[in-house]
Amino acid sequence: MDLSTLKQRSEAEWEIPAEGDMRVPVILYGSRALLEDMDEKVREQARNVACLPGILQGSFVMPDGHWGYGFPIGGVAAFDPDEGVVSAGGVGFDISCGVRCLLLGVRAEAILAVREELARALYGTIPAGVGSRGKLHVAGHVMDAMLRGGARWAVEHGYGRLEDLARTEENGCQPLARPECVSDLAKERQEREVGTLGSGNHYLEVQRVAAIDDPASARAFGLEPGDAVVSIHCGSRGLGHQIGTEFLARMLSDARGRGLALPDRELACAPIRSQVGQDYLGAMRAAVNCALANRQILTHLVRQVFAHVVPAARVELLFDVSHNTCKEEEHEIAGRTRRVFVHRKGATRAFPPGHVSLPEPLRAHGQPVLIGGSMGTGSYVLAGMAGNDARAFSSACHGAGRSMSRHEALRRWNGKELVRELAARGVLIRSPSMRGVAEEAPGAYKDLAAVVDAAQAAGLARKVARLEPLVCIKG
Repeated sequence: MDLSTLKQRSEAEWEIPAEGDMRVPVILYGSRALLEDMDEKVREQARNVACLPGILQGSFVMPDGHWGYGFPIGGVAAFDPDEGVVSAGGVGFDISCGVRCLLLGVRAEAILAVREELARALYGTIPAGVGSRGKLHVAGHVMDAMLRGGARWAVEHGYGRLEDLARTEENGCQPLARPECVSDLAKERQEREVGTLGSGNHYLEVQRVAAIDDPASARAFGLEPGDAVVSIHCGSRGLGHQIGTEFLARMLSDARGRGLALPDRELACAPIRSQVGQDYLGAMRAAVNCALANRQILTHLVRQVFAHVVPAARVELLFDVSHNTCKEEEHEIAGRTRRVFVHRKGATRAFPPGHVSLPEPLRAHGQPVLIGGSMGTGSYVLAGMAGNDARAFSSACHGAGRSMSRHEALRRWNGKELVRELAARGVLIRSPSMRGVAEEAPGAYKDLAAVVDAAQAAGLARKVARLEPLVCIKG
């Protein structure tokens, strides 16, 4: 990206002033090097978002920002409930894709002693890959109950513990979900996909706590150097993708009927108070609950594996947070608290210390922000920072962000060779698709350390701990 026309506001904050049809400025977070590496398409998409009706304060881009569908991935935008719009492209196709981190309560050495057996057991238990199907068949009124109840439904049906819900965004259940707004086709796609990882950048990883940056917060989060944890990254599978596909078409048709001029057809949207807008929000919230239930059921499967292979592990939930959502939240704007609809596409909610929604043991330290990395480089646990409400509505990055397309990654890397190379470095990869491994090569992603350093420098979230992979189950 050409930075010559950007106004640098601080070490890690840059502005494109509002001009022309833009209603608000674009604010980009990141170091000079990260922004220079961003595609020019990110600037174009962020400017287009700034033109949408009812947008408030700014069109924000996180340090891991890259080109997406309509909105940039890493894009954040909030809208007035009465004058604003909701955009399916501003949420994404993998609705409520997110990360869940599990504390094992054992040292990494206990994992290394049985790593091969553990990798086999996890791979044999966790369905992964394109079209992967689980043992659980959910349909009819049971499907609707899951879409209303989320992780709470899963726990009530024996897939987890009641205490898991307090450590899950929305306490495990997104309110106001409307399964009746989800098409039969979307539900059919999900019938056999509940409790599965999926493909692409989704994974289940056993990790070691490699470094601590904030000892007090790490202790509150239950993280100590050398501990073993599990991270799960997945979303709402085929159901969420189908909802996104269908509502993009409906929103585009609705926009034409209203004479709403869009700077990009991929920014198809609908007024929040319109029938289409309300139907989408109802369906999207159902997809959020689908994703929360999915990660809860995967947690149950992980506990079964560890009970057999590493019986000393306690497998307790640190936190679960999504990064493809539109949430109605309260934020301070121009000196007063307002309810707004916050789109986070490839961006993570990062509530600051003291936020009333956080569980009491975590509240003084801020919300855990779980940052997924690549299978060869590791991940991070961050925490929301005080004052970040004014910086992108208490949002932060969600991962490293791709630096090249999957097509280019396939051209450069061979999946089998990557598996051998990573095994030599102490990371066991298990995947049904060597093509998928190549597409997700560590070299296809940005420098994660640079991304989280920029998030901290920008005042979005601070570093708590760095995690390194030991075993990775890839979709």
